[in-house]
Amino acid sequence: CPYYMPEVGGLESHVRDLAEGLARRDHEVTLLTGRSRPGLKKRETIGGVQVRRVWMPRRTPAGWIAHIGATIPAHARLSGETDIYHAHTFACVLPALISRKRHRHPLVVTLHTSHFLMRAKQKRWRRIMGRLIREADHVLATSEEIKDVALEMFPHPRAEAITNPVDTNRFAPTPREPSGRIRIIVPRRLYPKNGVEYFVRSMPLLLRELDIEARVVGDGPEREKLVELARELGVEERVEFMGTCAHDEMPALLGSSDLAVIPSLMEATSIAALEAMSCGLPVAASAVGGLPEIIDDEVGTLFEAGNPEAMSRSITALLGRPDFSELGKEGRRRVVEHWSLDQMVDRHEEIYRELLAERLRG
Repeated sequence: CPYYMPEVGGLESHVRDLAEGLARRDHEVTLLTGRSRPGLKKRETIGGVQVRRVWMPRRTPAGWIAHIGATIPAHARLSGETDIYHAHTFACVLPALISRKRHRHPLVVTLHTSHFLMRAKQKRWRRIMGRLIREADHVLATSEEIKDVALEMFPHPRAEAITNPVDTNRFAPTPREPSGRIRIIVPRRLYPKNGVEYFVRSMPLLLRELDIEARVVGDGPEREKLVELARELGVEERVEFMGTCAHDEMPALLGSSDLAVIPSLMEATSIAALEAMSCGLPVAASAVGGLPEIIDDEVGTLFEAGNPEAMSRSITALLGRPDFSELGKEGRRRVVEHWSLDQMVDRHEEIYRELLAERLRG
């Protein structure tokens, strides 16, 4: 995986939950990832997972290519003692393919994030990614949309969607102390695709009808622009930009909120939305990507992406529903039933065992 903790995001959370979940079941898990910021150790054990960080000069396309090149010899050194190769994101497939030529171990590929969907629109990338998908023994995707796009590139006979999981023990409902105002949390990094600008633009409209305050949890290159926008719109006292918060801090932040808003312009299946649901929060989200796969009017509401007026109308109507408190309970029930961490680890174990059994028979 190109990034890992302490980096924060849906990809990082997915891989951490899977790796640590497998380690708790006495599997030996070694994670190759990028040394994506200064001060990170080259080798350490985190949550039972052996983490090996490989040089990454910068977080740019050129930096990713250099990182993948540096990963090839590191992967080769570890590959002989490995049973399964699992590449998270299409960019990580190449080192596994090179190692597999020597050792013939099965390869699982998981396709993540809207970056895959953006690259899939480009003809040159479609050819490259189609070849990588074809080489996998089993293809996983974090949403039905990503899976369908992958199958358009190559009709792989073994492809399925496995939604990002949630540790439902950590992300659980807690008593919320009344504060008078309605508290909205927007757990989004500050990149254009995450649509936080449109949430900020919706705030003046919301404040005409509601006594609310919002906390934006996440950082990124749009921060200064968004802080200035909040100031221009006169809502700077009602929108707090908290910056990046550690993943371990999120249950408490969610637990002290009334509603989560996911205003993305592009999205796979948002783990932030599922974590909010697991904590008993209704969710208002854009009707894009994998979000309609997990959110409907029984757990929250959907609105047109990039439309502050539509967002404001949907949030106002949602908060005015007489069954508002029941929506969070239903969201929690669904996450426990369908998207728990244990279920995801179970399915990965099944896939790994099936592939290993086939290799022994072959």
